[in-house]
Amino acid sequence: MGCEMKMVPYGQPITQEISVRSGASKLSGRLYHPTDTPRAIVILNGATGVPQSFYTAFARWLATEQNIACVTYDYRDFGLSAAGHPKLSTATMADWAVRDAQAVRDYVATTLPGAPIWIIGHSLGALTLAFQDRMDRVDRVITVASGPVHVSDHPWPYQGAARLFWFAHGPAMTSALGYLPGRATGMGSDLPASVYWQWRRWCTSRSFFADDIGSTLPYPDWTAITCPVKFVAVADDQMVPPSAVWRSMEFYRAAPKRQLTLEPAKYGVPKIGHLGAFRRANAACWADIIA
Repeated sequence: MGCEMKMVPYGQPITQEISVRSGASKLSGRLYHPTDTPRAIVILNGATGVPQSFYTAFARWLATEQNIACVTYDYRDFGLSAAGHPKLSTATMADWAVRDAQAVRDYVATTLPGAPIWIIGHSLGALTLAFQDRMDRVDRVITVASGPVHVSDHPWPYQGAARLFWFAHGPAMTSALGYLPGRATGMGSDLPASVYWQWRRWCTSRSFFADDIGSTLPYPDWTAITCPVKFVAVADDQMVPPSAVWRSMEFYRAAPKRQLTLEPAKYGVPKIGHLGAFRRANAACWADIIA
């Protein structure tokens, strides 16, 4: 792991572009830090197919309103970290959620020492922390809409669309083109084929990622995480319903745990959904997420 940025002097609010080496890949990221020395540094591990720019409003709120620094980034061969067309990429979900997330955390520990390290993982971003090293250096974990979801967990009619994505147009288009065309499949962003195929295998298997342990995934340590972990589910999330979020508690066997369900009505909004917790329109729920 390598990084390209000098030590950041605290004292004035700033958004700074950063570059983190993860294996042979270079990850593009942004650091948001407050005026004063931060009380914590958040590493925001994003959801599958969601660019770091989606989290800008939340990251700025952390820095300006909560005195918490935040690092956002794009996984390899995606978003601002893309070095070429996605059909040329061999990146996998394991590369994104284990190796890239590890590289960014090591970067933060080396370049921004001193403040407690928090991880906020959105969906994919919190699923594989037990597969990473040095988790004893993390002071807090917050998972948001994250859980080992199976296609049968989705409510209908959303489940019908998910089954088409996994068993019909998704695999057909990925096989034909050599990558997943985001707009054509409703994803919004193009994905490398190897990311799609591994994602598909996890979400259509009752064992989720268990079959990949020892091959594309390292062996996990389910007791490595001993810091407090907060599990945030979204009541109207059809992609990762609350029941799947609570299932992920098994990944944190030694950690003190808390649960929170975000109810749209409580925040005076019509919906939140799988992605909505980080939208500016739903900022009323942000204080509860990090509380």
